[in-house]
Order: sequence, then C-alpha cells, then structure tokens
Amino acid sequence: MPDKTLQTLYVEKEMCKGCGICVAFCPKNVLEIKNNKVAIKNLDACIQCGQCELRCPDYAIYLGGK
Repeated sequence: MPDKTLQTLYVEKEMCKGCGICVAFCPKNVLEIKNNKVAIKNLDACIQCGQCELRCPDYAIYLGGK
C-alpha cells in the first residue's frame, strides 16, 4: 500500500514577494531566494515539516500531495 503521507513542495512564484521568511525558517536549507523570489534548491533534503508553509505571509509556498 503506498504511503499517502508523501508530499512535495510547491511554490506559487506570482504570489511570492521574496521576503525570505520561508528560507529563514527551513531547518534543512531547502530554499533560497533567486531573482527576488523563493526557489527550491534541494528538494531531496526536505523533511516535510511545513515550517515554510506555516510562516509564509503570502501563501506562496505549500506542501501538497504527489
């Protein structure tokens, strides 16, 4: 039976204002700011803790099902 808890990280670039809050709260250094927007630099390191989604004031980043 497949693991339904597996999620992946999504970024809505048009909603991102590049504040960097998600980058600061990510415990695994998965995110970075590139061209004034958040970018995923190491998805394999993501532990799906949800801190980026929780802290984003613009709802621009979220964990979702694969």
